[in-house]
Amino acid sequence: MPLRLLLVAVTVNAVINQLLLRRALNELGNPSSLSGLPRFIGNAALSPWIYGSVALQILGYVLWMLVVSREKLGVATASIGAGFYILMALSAWLIYGETLSPLQWTGIILVTLGVVCISLGQV
Repeated sequence: MPLRLLLVAVTVNAVINQLLLRRALNELGNPSSLSGLPRFIGNAALSPWIYGSVALQILGYVLWMLVVSREKLGVATASIGAGFYILMALSAWLIYGETLSPLQWTGIILVTLGVVCISLGQV
């Protein structure tokens, strides 16, 4: 599999994984205190959304091993990050209605441009 396709696959996998995790946590709620943590963990252990998220994490880890075996770690991480920041923010907005301020969008764009520079600046 070509490196660029692997980078896209890892990025998309990471975004979908986070969206599934968010879906699971929306259903589970959050524990009101430490005493509610065992029940929360028990409910999470029964959630199909959690299992989907974990399965995608395993797939993502295998894909990541392939990427890191072919590319410098710093460049690989920057390449994934460049797409992840934008895709995650857009996906959260589209699917969950989460909003970001103009300053937050500016920050995401600046960080993305920075990591694109890192990934393109190979010697």
